[in-house]
Amino acid sequence: MFTGIVEELGEVVATEALTDAARLTIRGKLVTSDAGHGDSIAVNGVCLTVVDVVDGDSFTVDVMDETLKRSSIGGLAPGSPVNLERAAALNSRLGGHLVQGHVDGTGTVLRRTPSENWEIVRISLPDAIARYVVEKGSITVDGVSLTVSALGIDDEPNADGSRDWFEVSLIPTTLALTVLGTAPVGATVNLEVDVIAKYVERLAQRGCGQTVPGLTERPRTTP
Repeated sequence: MFTGIVEELGEVVATEALTDAARLTIRGKLVTSDAGHGDSIAVNGVCLTVVDVVDGDSFTVDVMDETLKRSSIGGLAPGSPVNLERAAALNSRLGGHLVQGHVDGTGTVLRRTPSENWEIVRISLPDAIARYVVEKGSITVDGVSLTVSALGIDDEPNADGSRDWFEVSLIPTTLALTVLGTAPVGATVNLEVDVIAKYVERLAQRGCGQTVPGLTERPRTTP
């Protein structure tokens, strides 16, 4: 579990194509400082497992084919900057929102509108997850916990085929310390919606009033 508060802007050092997967070596001195085999680190919002620690400031991860298909991780190359966050500790503050590191889909940066103290970024929203996104709600973009500032639907499909879009307003700190500061129009970004919305939908589909097998209702007593 993560919070969507990026700890470090890292860099891809090397990539290796495997039969149905890929191995990445990523440099990040802070997140590697206490990392060990089996630890979880979010890379651009994708929860990955540390395989090895290299030279004290880098770590390797194996990325399976499913993750490569569903995220932008497959497009990373040596020199690519990446957002890094270690798994949240139970005794730490929850600065963003509950983030699983399970990418629901990818979006495309459609527009960047600079302002004096912030920048508004418009991103396409895949049809499959558009229903989970609400104005002023939380969304994770490349591992960054952000608040949706606006929603809309274009008359014509965007380049990736979707018509829905959302906007986020990025403060100077986010622009300077994450990959979103330099993501150009046309860039692909990883999206994760608020998991609570998906659970609520599932409960509604299955029927909230159904009895759970194996459980019996405790008889009521009259006071």
